[in-house]
Amino acid sequence: MMARNIRIVPFDMKYLEDYYKHFNEEITKYQWADPFENLEDARNVLQGFLDEMGKEETLIFAIIDDKERFVGSVEMHGMTEDCPELGVWIIEPEQGKGYAFEALKYILNHAFEKYGKTEFFYEADVRNVGSNKLLSKLSDGYEIKALEIDELVTDSGKELKLQGNELKRKGV
Repeated sequence: MMARNIRIVPFDMKYLEDYYKHFNEEITKYQWADPFENLEDARNVLQGFLDEMGKEETLIFAIIDDKERFVGSVEMHGMTEDCPELGVWIIEPEQGKGYAFEALKYILNHAFEKYGKTEFFYEADVRNVGSNKLLSKLSDGYEIKALEIDELVTDSGKELKLQGNELKRKGV
């Protein structure tokens, strides 16, 4: 399904409670990150991202639907590196509507146009079907090289099977 009219805007703390509430066990099931223990922990992490964004080290954007509701986040970390890392998540009831793809397209284009970035790292657990489908959707504009699967256990005990992917913008 194609995304409805969404806006991708720089993250603002007015979305803190929604971010905290929806960044739950299901969303983080296949991620290194865990849900925040409390609202203050969420505030501290997100403020750190905003501080890094101010120094152009990180990009963090909120995904807002046509009813002005927070539906997720798209991020790029390591902007000072040659190959920054992408991340995106969409709240459970809004998954499968094309929001993540639109958000990734936006942040990739933004990183290219503003910072000249052409190579990116995207990692997803092999069992996270939705996240891995995003890669095939990006293949028109990017050469994608799958890396070895890294099986590991997080500090909180989650067993992950992470596959990194290198994306290189075509035609540059």
